[in-house]
Amino acid sequence: MVWIEGGSFLMGSEDFYPEEGPVHRVRVDGFFMDATPVTNRDFSRFVADTGHVTVAEQTPDPSVYPGADPAILQPGSLVFRAPRRSGDMRFWGDWWHFAAGACWHRPDGISSLTEAMMNHPVVQICHADATAYARWAGKALPSEAEWEFAARGGVEGATFAWGEELEPDGRRMANIWNGDFPMANLPGKAEFGTTPVGAFPANGYGLSDMIGNVWEWTDDYWTDRHPDDAAKPCCVPSNPRVAIAEQSYDPRQPAIRIPRKVLKGGSHLCAPTYCRRYRPAARHPEMIDSATTHIGFRCVSRQADKSRGEQCAVGSERQ
Repeated sequence: MVWIEGGSFLMGSEDFYPEEGPVHRVRVDGFFMDATPVTNRDFSRFVADTGHVTVAEQTPDPSVYPGADPAILQPGSLVFRAPRRSGDMRFWGDWWHFAAGACWHRPDGISSLTEAMMNHPVVQICHADATAYARWAGKALPSEAEWEFAARGGVEGATFAWGEELEPDGRRMANIWNGDFPMANLPGKAEFGTTPVGAFPANGYGLSDMIGNVWEWTDDYWTDRHPDDAAKPCCVPSNPRVAIAEQSYDPRQPAIRIPRKVLKGGSHLCAPTYCRRYRPAARHPEMIDSATTHIGFRCVSRQADKSRGEQCAVGSERQ
């Protein structure tokens, strides 16, 4: 884990998507954060030790999903499959499909994890799965403010975690879509999918994959906008949290009363031509029961001082 010294920062953005604003100043206390997303190897140790069965591996309760197609009321989750022909890019159903049997150890619903995949971020993880892992490791999921503060790496107000240029001097800084989304990549372009953690440069705090690779769960419930900036310096919020579930329900699906929490960081499926959410300020709502091939997580430890945090980190490594 990496120690993140607390401080204040400008949270949010008003340059891209409306849910990222308004920009407002926030303070956070110091905390430890995992240097990388939790990997398949990490998660396999957790499952071996606890016998945890992820949400994607369980049969859904039909009463929670009124009107759902019975064909999808079985263990499984969403899988990205690149379309073979150009279509209407406004319809995400052209590339997202429910796959029976898809889960963390069979992310695409077909192939089991190989040894080469063990150092990739674990995916097909619902919020409850991430919370269970964090509890086992003696850690917690970050708040949205903690996550964004850490992702910025000490670069105040910059568009990206490393500055203002997406690819400074032509260098790729994160695993984002490299091609004509959502079509399969052309020859010479990188294949889409997760990459081993740490394959791209770390940010100013030494944290890898805060941008791209996989979206990451936070522990804050979704709101459609940030609060207004404090009128006076004395009123700047400290360690803000959004803990009210009711306001997070999706108004487009009034029959579904499943809370949504905030995802951060974007993923390998974020493309400059389609989804510019590969930035620290970017945020996205996700129902807590949803798992996909591009959602993972990392943990924090909110210790009172560095020495106790280091002891916690050592203990987690031993697990």
